[in-house]
Amino acid sequence: MINNIFKHSIRALNRQKGYVLINIIGLSIGIACSLLISLFVINELSYDQFNTKKDRIFRVVLHGKLGGQEAHVSSTASVIAPTMMQEFPEMEDFCRMNFWGETVIKYDEQVFTESSFAQADSAFFKIFSIPLIKGNIETVLNAPHKVVLSESTAKKIFGNDDPIDKMIRVGTDSSLYKITGVMQDVPELSHFHVNMLGSFVTNPRANEGQWLSNSFSTYVLLKEGASQESVNEKFHPMLVKYVGPMMQQIFGISFDEFLDKGNQYSLVLQSLTDIHLDPDIEHEVKPASDPKFLYIFGSIALLIIIIAAINFMNLSTAQASKRAKEVGIKKVSGSSRGMLIRQFLTESLFLSFLSLIFAIFIIELSLPYFNNLLNSSLKLDYTGEWYTIPGLAIISILVGILAGSYPSFFLSSFKPVSVLKGSIKDSMKNGKLRSILVVLQFSISIILIVGTLIIFKQINFMINKDMGFNKKHLLVIRRASVLGSKIKTFKDELSNIPGVINVSASTAVPSYNNNGNGYTMEGRDQETFLLETNWVDYDYFDTYDINISLGRKFGMEYATDQEACIVNNSAVQSFGLDKPFETRFSIPDDNPEAEARFMPVIGVVNDFHFRSLHSRIEPYMFRFKNDDILWGYVSIRIAADASKGTLKEIESIWKDFTSNEPMQYFFMDEDLKRLYKEEQQNAKLSIVFTIIAIVIAALGLFGLTSFTVEQRTKEIGIRKALGASVGNIYYIISKEIIILVSISTLLAWPAIFFIARNWLQNYHYKITLNVFDFLTGFLIALTIAVLTISYRALKSAGLNPAESLRYE
Repeated sequence: MINNIFKHSIRALNRQKGYVLINIIGLSIGIACSLLISLFVINELSYDQFNTKKDRIFRVVLHGKLGGQEAHVSSTASVIAPTMMQEFPEMEDFCRMNFWGETVIKYDEQVFTESSFAQADSAFFKIFSIPLIKGNIETVLNAPHKVVLSESTAKKIFGNDDPIDKMIRVGTDSSLYKITGVMQDVPELSHFHVNMLGSFVTNPRANEGQWLSNSFSTYVLLKEGASQESVNEKFHPMLVKYVGPMMQQIFGISFDEFLDKGNQYSLVLQSLTDIHLDPDIEHEVKPASDPKFLYIFGSIALLIIIIAAINFMNLSTAQASKRAKEVGIKKVSGSSRGMLIRQFLTESLFLSFLSLIFAIFIIELSLPYFNNLLNSSLKLDYTGEWYTIPGLAIISILVGILAGSYPSFFLSSFKPVSVLKGSIKDSMKNGKLRSILVVLQFSISIILIVGTLIIFKQINFMINKDMGFNKKHLLVIRRASVLGSKIKTFKDELSNIPGVINVSASTAVPSYNNNGNGYTMEGRDQETFLLETNWVDYDYFDTYDINISLGRKFGMEYATDQEACIVNNSAVQSFGLDKPFETRFSIPDDNPEAEARFMPVIGVVNDFHFRSLHSRIEPYMFRFKNDDILWGYVSIRIAADASKGTLKEIESIWKDFTSNEPMQYFFMDEDLKRLYKEEQQNAKLSIVFTIIAIVIAALGLFGLTSFTVEQRTKEIGIRKALGASVGNIYYIISKEIIILVSISTLLAWPAIFFIARNWLQNYHYKITLNVFDFLTGFLIALTIAVLTISYRALKSAGLNPAESLRYE
């Protein structure tokens, strides 16, 4: 029986080649897009899953609030993990990490720039599932100045030679490091990337007892059966015990009193597998992905499948009048409704299976493009995972059932008597259901069009918004510490280069902030104020073109300026500084007997964006950079018409001052785009999938128009014989589609307004939704619909009436 059903299905499909082809193309593209999006979503959800102990690994996260300013960071004090190990019975081990980022490595006369260097405790390889190829897991990182290389880094530096026990220089450290191990490359699906690990005990702060100096990432491994909640409950008593006395010394209040004033200082454990999808936590490793985009693309995948399924339903029900006689004859011959349902579902499943095969070809052809777009290595592994092939089969079955269920029940419901009377054919011309499905298709398409337009507008707004400083023609050199005490002389040399306008040294630059400090204020001793702090020289404000709105900048003629500070407007407003020049900040001291060290405010700058536009501008303080502060950046303002030779001269002087150290630099305007990389990638994906969704909808509309024209061929001939023009005929055919697209628009607008408004809430600085955005979506959808039906409509309108009247 199954064999007969399959044969009947094949014969039936063969009689509808044109519509079958449209269905296969639509379903193939729909399935391919959905699978690509699924690969992307699965890839994002797979971060850190390779760790065999992932359910027991946690990162310690600090939640702080001081003077109304909040911080949620993965930076913690180095003393926390050892204390937890001593006092929490749930603890099995810990690993502190200090991520350096880009670091210069020297071996013999060779110099290498490694992108990801980090210091780690000796338990690193016991906690994380990164195999050690060479070396002893117990000793590779158990002493100062030991280093483990990744396999690819060892190959790059030493070729085929054995690197074990060889000595290298790391950064500006005067001591040599001994290579004690080689590890496999850290998997791409890890929330951090390192290619060199130095021993954490090398860090001079590894054993410090300072609880309020939060600079390191702390990972803990809990014992089997230990509860994350029970550890979280023990953090508060631990902080009261150790941080409380320091609070008392610094602020003159107890820890609980500090909290009662609306402040916050708490620690919690964050599951390892949650890190990659939690952008609210600031950290110095790979940028976290925003889970809202996973929901967006998951929804797009579902919507594309729905559009493709609607095509199938529409074209199948539209063909009902042609298949009505087939159904009537089979029912008269003894076929039951159940047999007919099975036949029509078999047709649907067969088409879905064919579409899956074509979809796999589409995926294989398009994966390189998507991987290049996402900077990833997505792949459809057919044999690597047991569930891949069954999963593809299930997708094919589900799509086949989704697309074919309604047509199957609809077609099988025809009664032989109605078929013979021709009432089925007449009723199918009405097509109310098809109109509803077309409206649904174009509503989805308009939602995707308008949504993509809004995403692009928001990204362009963020990239092009005035940052409050001049980001163009600004070259920033990292690792100013390499210059040592020669920074001032280096600046003087650069100033003599034609094309160099200004040079400045600072400890931070926009988007690279590294010091959030707490201060007290004269006359408000019981309050604490958190400000992002940047130590700058005399030339900083001219170099960055930051406007002083009140007061003045640091000046050489004022000796006391070295103990003064400059704040931004946000600090003035947030802290209620009605008379900012009568305000003096002071630095809390661990020693309550020490004399207070006050810093008067001498200037107020206009607010500028020192972070991405995702977050609002917080209070900011500039302090003077004395000669003993050597670390940070050198920023160089270059003339707009400067030649490439200017950069070469800068590099030449750098090498002269640093004994041929490589110059690591970036241009500020280009680097700031990095902050919105995820949005840019996702916007490109959105527009690709929106175009595909529109193409699928247009395919269905083309097929439906072709059917409508066929059904009305005789009517068109009569109208032409009575004097109707081509324009009149075109209007009659296209009028219904224009009305349906207009209805689709009215349904789509409220939905996309709600979605877009909620999405924009994630950005503190955002565009304002306007009517034009929504009208554009309507006009694009209408244009696509009209162009889609025009060929068939105009061809039909141009037929000779005699031929039309002979039709059927």
